Amino acid sequence: MVQEFGGKVRFVSENYGDSKLAKRFGVTRYPAIFVDDVLAATPDDFGFYGKGAAEVGGRYAPLKSAAAHERFRADLSRMIRLVLEGDKDAAHAAAAPAPAAAIAEWPAVTITDLDGRSVDRSTLAGRPVAVELWATWCPPCRGTLAWLGDLKKLHGDRLAVVAISVQSEEPDVRKLVSELKLPFVFAIGTPEVVRAFGDVSAVPTLLLFDGEGHAVATYYGAPPTLHTEAETALASLLK
Repeated sequence: MVQEFGGKVRFVSENYGDSKLAKRFGVTRYPAIFVDDVLAATPDDFGFYGKGAAEVGGRYAPLKSAAAHERFRADLSRMIRLVLEGDKDAAHAAAAPAPAAAIAEWPAVTITDLDGRSVDRSTLAGRPVAVELWATWCPPCRGTLAWLGDLKKLHGDRLAVVAISVQSEEPDVRKLVSELKLPFVFAIGTPEVVRAFGDVSAVPTLLLFDGEGHAVATYYGAPPTLHTEAETALASLLK
C-alpha cells in the first residue's frame, strides 16, 4: 500500500504503550492505525465478528476474510488520499470512533454452555471468575486452557472458569473439548456474548472478575508473563 502512493507515504510502527498518538486517542492496546494524526482504525474494528457475519462487531472482521481485507485496504487508501490532498476535515469525518472502554463488571449476558445450561452472573456470584476467549486454531490458546485447568483443579469450587470459543466451528470445539477433558465451563461465543466482554480482537484473551463481578484485569495474547501475572491477581482474589 505504501508503494501505491509513490514514496509520498511511509509506514511507521510504534509500541502503543509509548505512542503519543495512541495516548491522545485513548488507545491502550493493538492494533490501531493512524494516518498522520487521524485515527483510521481501532482494535474494535478488528473484532471477531463483522459485517456479513452479524449486525455487531468489527467492520474489518472476520480478519481472515478476503472481503474484510479488501474493505480495510479501500478505507485506508481513501483516508491516505484525503490527507495527501490536504482535506483534513473529510479525513477527520471518516475517522474511526473512539475505542470502547474496558468493561467494568460482569456483563448482563447469559452464556449457554455446551450441555445447554445457562451461565450468568447469578450462577457465578461469590467466586472469582476467569473468562478465557479462545479459538481452536490458536496454538497458544491450548496452553492457557491447560494452565487454567491446573488452576481449576487446585482451587476447585472456589474458582470459576468459563472458556468461550470464537471464530471456531462447533464440531471442532466439541472435539477439542472432549480431548482436553478440562473441569470448567465451555461455551460457543456468539457475537452478542463476545461483544458483551468488550472489544476483544485477540486470542487468547483472559478476563478476571472478583466475587462481586467487578472486572479486575484483562490480558491480551499469551506473553511469557501471562500466567505469573494472572496467578498473582487470582491469588489476591482467592484470599
